[in-house]
Amino acid sequence: MSKATYPLKLPASVKDAAARLAREDGVSLNQWIAAAVAEKVGAVETAASFLKARAGTATGAGLRSFLDRVPDRPPQTGDELER
Repeated sequence: MSKATYPLKLPASVKDAAARLAREDGVSLNQWIAAAVAEKVGAVETAASFLKARAGTATGAGLRSFLDRVPDRPPQTGDELER
């Protein structure tokens, strides 16, 4: 596995909390941050894949045709937009 360095600037409170959690896990702060970033990357990529698959072949035009079928009438009481 190749590695790259990145100078990371964190608020002191975040760094202190991460250091405490790393100590509790018995790993270095660097290892803990690398694992946290990898976890976040995995979650974001998984969500993006899920949403792309869920959207399928949906298009803006398809949404527009659906919205065009909504009746043109005032909103129900309590659903008005604030001005």
